[in-house]
Amino acid sequence: MKIHEFQAKGILRTAGVPVPRGIVARTADEAAAAFDELGGSFAVVKAQIHAGGRGKGTVKQHPEQHGVQLVHSAAEAGEVAGRLLGGTLVTIQTGAAGQTVRQVLVEEGCDIARELYLGIVLDRARAMPVLMTSQEGGVEIEKVAAETPEKIFKEHFDPHVGIESYQVRKLAQQLGLSGSSVRSADKFMKLLCRVFVDKDCSLAEINPLVVTGEGELLALDAKMTFDDNAMFRHKDIEELRDLSEEDPAEIRAGEADLSYVKLDGNIGCLVNGAGLAMSTMDVIKLHGGEPANFLDVGGGANVEQVTEAFRILLDDENVKGVLVNIFGGIMRCTTIADALVQAYKTLDFNVPLVVRLEGTEVEEGRKIIDEADVDMITASDITDAAEKIVAAVGN
Repeated sequence: MKIHEFQAKGILRTAGVPVPRGIVARTADEAAAAFDELGGSFAVVKAQIHAGGRGKGTVKQHPEQHGVQLVHSAAEAGEVAGRLLGGTLVTIQTGAAGQTVRQVLVEEGCDIARELYLGIVLDRARAMPVLMTSQEGGVEIEKVAAETPEKIFKEHFDPHVGIESYQVRKLAQQLGLSGSSVRSADKFMKLLCRVFVDKDCSLAEINPLVVTGEGELLALDAKMTFDDNAMFRHKDIEELRDLSEEDPAEIRAGEADLSYVKLDGNIGCLVNGAGLAMSTMDVIKLHGGEPANFLDVGGGANVEQVTEAFRILLDDENVKGVLVNIFGGIMRCTTIADALVQAYKTLDFNVPLVVRLEGTEVEEGRKIIDEADVDMITASDITDAAEKIVAAVGN
């Protein structure tokens, strides 16, 4: 689950992590009033959407307007907010469609001496969280990792203990910090690591992490995402979810207990198991096709779930064909075959449908499909299925 920058900073502020003062505004007048309330000689107006790259992003309706802008008066804050609010902000992470800006954060200015990067993720290979830092702050960390990976410094830490002072000192030396900045880093990094663990984060990223003129570390930006499976113990965080920032199809899928992610291709995929879904998309691409989605119905899908899965796929105007790839382990092929036939007869299926079944009761499942009055193309294996669906959609 993702949240907005201002929400992430609220969590950090409560935990004692230093963040600038800021006020959320949903109208131009509120933004102007926020500037006056902050009381400084300058402030920053920042679009709040679930995407990075806002500083370089532009508003479709006002191409000269970026998603983050420095302002020096209440009137200017109102003008900038007016161009952002209701506009479509396009960044490197939103794609060409962009995202609608519904609120802005008006934040006090600060004395920036240096910009650094700090992020925490789970290193699955080590089964431990890892804190990453770099002197290349305020830029795309993915680009730094790809082009100059030696500029990224890492320290793994025990989630029960948190990062230790000797590790912070090591990172501080690599970042070129000294004096009071090292003491500030010790407090900052320890608190952020504790938030990461306590709140079941999957990502906690501060970019840029600034060193002020006084040598203090401050979270100038904040990005946090959380493990969906842990939200049952974080009802306060779950309430921060902004459905307007999410794809409606993904919301529908979640309500039906389906795992769905929309992609840019034209071949819809209905698969059981995340690993098999990834493999299915790979094989489609290998044979010249482009998957339109990742959709995992899980190991216990019923008729209602399969029907809703098909509805979601068919509602995507880009989908020109559907590939069903099911391995019957816990779920028998006869069960999924019955569900497929019923779902097909319920819906207006007007695109090619290729079905590949394997596993428990596979022969019986194939027989159900063969004897049903439905226009399904059966496949013997995943390669055969991929070749048939790619040919059917004309890729």
